Amino acid sequence: MKYVNADDLLPEKLLKEIQHYVQGETIYIPKPRNAYKKWGSQSGSRAFIDKRNAGIKQAFKNGKTIDQLGLEYHLSCETIKKIVYRK
Repeated sequence: MKYVNADDLLPEKLLKEIQHYVQGETIYIPKPRNAYKKWGSQSGSRAFIDKRNAGIKQAFKNGKTIDQLGLEYHLSCETIKKIVYRK
């Protein structure tokens, strides 16, 4: 996280208003909710996991057992169950 001196960034009137509530402390100002990105959407991790899960579901439909899929994908049987039984 990058820190910025509010004195260098904010207008004097706004800075004085903020100082009314807090002085000499570090505060975090979050992004607006609509600017959030879902986990893994930027790195591609979400797409990778979705593709892997689709492969697991297809293999299960084609007759592979939960145990076989767990060994093949290095996941617990409980995790495989969650994937194949999720709608």
